[in-house]
Amino acid sequence: MSKIELKNITVAYGNHTVLDDFSLTVEEGQILGIVGPSGCGKTTVVRAICGFLDPQKGTVSINGEVMYDRSKRINVSPERRNVGVVFQDYAVWPHLSVYDNTAYPLKKHGVPKDQINSQVEEALKLVNMSSYANYMPSQLSGGQQQRVAIARAITSSKNLLIMDEPITNLDAKLREQMLVEIRLMQEQLGTTIIYITHDQEAAMQLCDKIVIMQDDGSIAQIGTDEEIISNPANRFVFSFVGVSNFLPVIRQDGKIWLDYPEKQLVSDEIPADYPQSDKADLGIRPMDIVFDDESLLKARIVSAVFFGSIYSYFIDIAGHEYRVQRITSGNAEDEKYAEGVVTGIRLLNCKYFAREEVSHA
Repeated sequence: MSKIELKNITVAYGNHTVLDDFSLTVEEGQILGIVGPSGCGKTTVVRAICGFLDPQKGTVSINGEVMYDRSKRINVSPERRNVGVVFQDYAVWPHLSVYDNTAYPLKKHGVPKDQINSQVEEALKLVNMSSYANYMPSQLSGGQQQRVAIARAITSSKNLLIMDEPITNLDAKLREQMLVEIRLMQEQLGTTIIYITHDQEAAMQLCDKIVIMQDDGSIAQIGTDEEIISNPANRFVFSFVGVSNFLPVIRQDGKIWLDYPEKQLVSDEIPADYPQSDKADLGIRPMDIVFDDESLLKARIVSAVFFGSIYSYFIDIAGHEYRVQRITSGNAEDEKYAEGVVTGIRLLNCKYFAREEVSHA
């Protein structure tokens, strides 16, 4: 197992700064997910750890040993950092068998031949590819090729694996299966894993903790999936993780109202997390908008689509559309909320954020 520490890392390409004074610690034996929008610097973090790029400043340490420190002129080469890497595009050698692909890092590091066989067998067993040792990559499916890539990363390092979008190219069923297998493998080996992805659901299913990166390369929040969903650090986290709605609201006379020309009462009380300014944005998940005929807050159902276990709706509130999800009840109640119906709604588990300068039209 390895502990990774990045301290005050800055990476810039010309006038474009990708990471600015970026710091992050990954604890031993942890699966840490790093998620964020495209271009936010996720892969740059990986490249800095692996030694594929040299930051303008900062330090990279693995297991307490400094791998990079520009001020001290320390720069350990990638092959000596003992990091196993799995990429999105598999990157298995097409001219080598499954066995030889897996053995490649061991041969490169000069491991004695009598030790290579046992290590390769162990790695292939971990990824359920033992019976494919003599196959060529062209004979394998995408999921099998990705397993080979993981096995090769394991022979490169059992202590630290970095997975950069490793399941993106797989179909939905295989993605689910691979996430389970990665977790089982990590539990057997105790490996520290850094899992890079834009898929929040995959990160929440697999990772012990998740880092949410913003567009500018800064860290918005680090926490468990429950912490991030229940207590988002800011509006960006709330909007990035899962499906979200934002309604403009205003504080007046000790109450909260929808901030539309046609004002409707949202709450008789001002919650503790309400921003300092009177105007704010109310964030709410589709499942937390509940139909209630008795409520004074009204909405018109624009569309209703059945998805087996849930109904997905778009509702109109004062001329603005919002998304609602509702678990099916299996009775006439489901048919009651059809397109065109005007109903009352209740807003649950609301989060309040400082008003952004965006149009709500």
